[in-house]
Amino acid sequence: MTRVYLALGSNLADPLHQVDAALAALDAIPYTSRLKTSSLYRTPPYGPPDQPDYLNAVVELETALAAEALLDHTQRIELDHGRVRKAERWGPRTLDLDIMLFGNATINTPRLTVPHYDMHNRAFMLVPLLEIAPQLALPNGQALAEILARLDRSAIRLWSE
Repeated sequence: MTRVYLALGSNLADPLHQVDAALAALDAIPYTSRLKTSSLYRTPPYGPPDQPDYLNAVVELETALAAEALLDHTQRIELDHGRVRKAERWGPRTLDLDIMLFGNATINTPRLTVPHYDMHNRAFMLVPLLEIAPQLALPNGQALAEILARLDRSAIRLWSE
């Protein structure tokens, strides 16, 4: 079994409903168990500012699936929740599921890059990740808490605030 961390994000079509439904869908992935779920966070958009705030969270899973098989499931969940992939990067979306870490693997395929290619610049991913796994490090040994310490997280709030 491999320990996996997934980032969840939504800023369209009732984000709280989208993330709750995504959690239920993640629970239905075969050979996979959800171990922990972070708090829900409200974060400003990463990219074009003319869009609603995001709801962000992170889940810890344990899976017997290969990384790309898990990716197939997460992309199907995104599509089932109305995700439309557009040319515009970082635009608004109903649901975004990103594999941030897949055990200690480093993966670079046309479909998947792990560790997530830009997580070291994204406090909205690291704040919920470190909430549920405070001692976590990248496969190269770099502590994620040290990376987060260099990022601005002043605009990140709990969703309920």
